[in-house]
Amino acid sequence: MDFRRLSFPDAPLIKTSPPGPKSKEYLNYQSAHESSAVSYPMGMPMAIRRAKGATVEDVDGNVYIDFFGGAGVMNVGHSNPEVIEAASNQLSDLTHSLDIPNPGRKILVKTLLSLLPDQLNRLFFGGPTGSDAVEAAMKLAKYNKRRYPMMAFEGAYHGMSAGALSLSSGLGFKEDFLPLIPEVHFIPYAYCYRCAFGKKPEICDMDCAKYLEHILEDPHSGVGKPAAVIVEAVQGEGGSIVPPDRFIPQIREICSKHDILMIVDEVQAGFCRTGKMFSFEHTGIVPDIITMSKALGGAGFPISCVAYREELDTWPPGKHIGTFRGNVLAYAAGGAALNFMVENGLAEHTLKLGQLMLSWLKDIEKGSKIVGEARGKGLMLGIELVKDKATKEPAPELTRKVRTFCHRHGLLIEIGGHYSNVARFLPPLILTEELALKGIEIFEGALREAERFL
Repeated sequence: MDFRRLSFPDAPLIKTSPPGPKSKEYLNYQSAHESSAVSYPMGMPMAIRRAKGATVEDVDGNVYIDFFGGAGVMNVGHSNPEVIEAASNQLSDLTHSLDIPNPGRKILVKTLLSLLPDQLNRLFFGGPTGSDAVEAAMKLAKYNKRRYPMMAFEGAYHGMSAGALSLSSGLGFKEDFLPLIPEVHFIPYAYCYRCAFGKKPEICDMDCAKYLEHILEDPHSGVGKPAAVIVEAVQGEGGSIVPPDRFIPQIREICSKHDILMIVDEVQAGFCRTGKMFSFEHTGIVPDIITMSKALGGAGFPISCVAYREELDTWPPGKHIGTFRGNVLAYAAGGAALNFMVENGLAEHTLKLGQLMLSWLKDIEKGSKIVGEARGKGLMLGIELVKDKATKEPAPELTRKVRTFCHRHGLLIEIGGHYSNVARFLPPLILTEELALKGIEIFEGALREAERFL
């Protein structure tokens, strides 16, 4: 398919500096009547009218290139015609069925199983969010191992419900709600730009993975044997961090050696985002459990799922329940989206375009005073901004200025990272090279503008 026809042809197009007058009306109304916890309009102040492919139009007629993609939801693009058609056809027949089987559900299950490794042959649809999938995965692990502790990684983000938040490391998300679920322990991720052990890649001996083994084997580590270790094969909110090739396989080896389940969170990194259908496929291992959501709904319909090994399918009926255990519209949309991904070689397109964009960003890194590191895999890219390349002092305020400049010039990006100093790109995967280049040019201009504040 020619992906160019999926997006608005005139992006970027700024008719009035955002937020325009109509957007301001919506934003003022939202501020007056909705929760103070609303966040995204703070960084990208606008009201959205419609979206198509890798482009978004606000109510003032401004058209943006979308490098945000609904936080990794819109993998096949906004308003993908094949997905919308499938959802529309489903809408008049059936929209809710709890976990009672139906044709759309069967299609999605069959399609998912055809894409997963043979070992992950059981599926469970839980609540509608990625957090729900993480909660289900944690309960499944604890039920099978009859152990309470869990282990996660620094930089992890697994969701905002109590259990998922317990497994997330960011204090900004959780410190006002402590204590959460006890006996969750964190160890360093393979974040080579800021190695917790002070190593350089050329002398690295995977100390971060060895530290996990140390904790498990030292009877005075203070950590009880966990039911599971949960990990992202590419960290998202932590700053689009890609670990060395050896890291995930070593975690798998350690988990197997110590009879601990390995959960890989694919909520954001899954469904072709990193250039493979699932991010763990880059590593050559198979986890015991994976979590899925976001792009699984095809067009933003809420749905989540866990896939796991047959021997873990031990819990009795009703052990994990919920009214929205499967959105029938999401079944139809998700099935169509997965077929679109396969039929159009979306993983291959993502890998190729991601490599090209990263090469552009690496060139920018060399000439920029504030880009400490550009990194990523596929179209899960991160650019870490610093005040000084030598000291690596984080530059969160400059990162916010970059986001604002990008927005005002027709590009949507988001911010993440340990210090909120990583500009993150999660565009729809049907992004074209032409739109990618235009977006990178806007971003480069934003960097030059931010450098003036050093």
